[in-house]
Amino acid sequence: MVRAIISFLRRISHQLAEFALIERNPVLRENLAAMADINLRLADGVPQTMREAIQWMCWFSFFSRLYNRGSAGGQLDRLLLPYYENDIRAGRLTDEEAKFYLGCLFFNDSRYYQLGGPDLDGNDTVNHLSYLILEAADAVNIACNLTVRVHDRTDPEFLRKAVGYLFTNRNGWPRFSGDRALVDGFMRCGFPRAEAISRISSGCHWMSIPGKEYTLNDIVKINAAKVFEVAWQEMMSEGELGLERLHRLFLEHLRRAVEATADGIKFHLTYQDQNEPELILNLLSHGPIERGCDVTRGATYFNLCMDGAALATVADSFAAVEQRVVREKRLTFAELDGWLKSDFAGTEGEYVRQMLQRSERYCQGDSLGDAWAVRVSREYSELVRAQNRRYPGLNFIPGWFSWSNTIFFGRQVGATPNGRKAGAAINHGANPHPGFRTDGAVTAMANSIAAIQPGYGNTAPVQLELDPALGDTPEALDKLVSMVRTLLASGNTLLNINIIDADKVLEAHEHPERYPDLVVRVTGFTAYFSMLSKDFRQLVVDRILTKKG
Repeated sequence: MVRAIISFLRRISHQLAEFALIERNPVLRENLAAMADINLRLADGVPQTMREAIQWMCWFSFFSRLYNRGSAGGQLDRLLLPYYENDIRAGRLTDEEAKFYLGCLFFNDSRYYQLGGPDLDGNDTVNHLSYLILEAADAVNIACNLTVRVHDRTDPEFLRKAVGYLFTNRNGWPRFSGDRALVDGFMRCGFPRAEAISRISSGCHWMSIPGKEYTLNDIVKINAAKVFEVAWQEMMSEGELGLERLHRLFLEHLRRAVEATADGIKFHLTYQDQNEPELILNLLSHGPIERGCDVTRGATYFNLCMDGAALATVADSFAAVEQRVVREKRLTFAELDGWLKSDFAGTEGEYVRQMLQRSERYCQGDSLGDAWAVRVSREYSELVRAQNRRYPGLNFIPGWFSWSNTIFFGRQVGATPNGRKAGAAINHGANPHPGFRTDGAVTAMANSIAAIQPGYGNTAPVQLELDPALGDTPEALDKLVSMVRTLLASGNTLLNINIIDADKVLEAHEHPERYPDLVVRVTGFTAYFSMLSKDFRQLVVDRILTKKG
């Protein structure tokens, strides 16, 4: 693999040199010649300048994406800082040139990059290059996957600038991760603080220690709504009806799902080097080269995320059963089962569905739904962590995140007691089901999500949709910065924020061809709205319907 890459870079260099010889435009000719020299040096050497370092990163993206999905981009403001400072001291780089090179990097590949965060002494690592990176992303103004790591000593001006770009560009970047909850959580897995601090944002919702972890993050999802459905059907078929019986069956089937998933992960680790060895990732990891084996066998750490999905669907369903069947006795278990089987058919079925939907729900604040969500999340985390005893040497980390599976998972599940119809999407990530609050209670929702965080170093993100008018004055912007700090300080791990003009998004949903440049944060990733399928556009629309009343 190394020989192939070197050969490729040499060939590219020779072709660039040939193009330079026939190029008539002197500016382009000079640039082609510089590109030829840089790539020839990179074939056998290491980057010496910021431009060379960025060219190296672009090639790494190219090769790793050819092979598979590739990896994240790392802590960009620290990776490039030595090159930037050396270039500035040598007088061979200006800030405008640095921003241009950074913009080229973002155009090349929208990888996940982290900015800021603490060092081992708790000091902020934001530097002048951190600001230039934000400015370069602003100049490019596309879907940049930048995450700002927020901690107690974060540079307030830098954080304000980052939040400001979020509102002015309305492209869903940057995101904001909570250092305290992530570090404390990862230390609960038995890691020292130094390793926990070095673990950085690497994707839609996960963290990773650069070069040391094999993670499988965002790969594994357990559809808890399907688990609930199986438990409900078993309870009804056996005839022993009751809320606690339903809960016991749910836990038993959830245990089976978690154990089967752990078995599958172990199988993957055992045979993946024969199926698809990580030829590129091995080259940038500690362990594979030294130990002579694939990273799936030779990584320093195996921190394997096991995400649950449909937390709100399950919590709201338990809450609706407790409220409407057990406490109020407005339905019997048999009657509710009949309505679920008929998918709430007819006028009376719709009445029952509306009644169930208006039960106490997750993210209302101190509700039955919130209580069930905390309970289910705690129990799920305990089941996931128990897999460490079954497979010593592997560290299974629980999370709540559905990514793009909200539609697919929903299609596998019939009607549920929370009033959700058969085949409808499950809730998104750790967020509530959309549409049940019209007061824009961001704090109540974020507090509820903070309460269900599994707490072992991965994220259960908060997805927020905010009106652009909220940040249209300096005072309003200051309040939003304070909100970001407060929500992360409360125990949340990651904030994904969309700045949504509701009327514009609704219009773009019907006529996407009219808005080719509209960017939204779908989940952990941003995307052009017009390029999403109709179903995925509907997911975004559903999250903002409360803004329309």
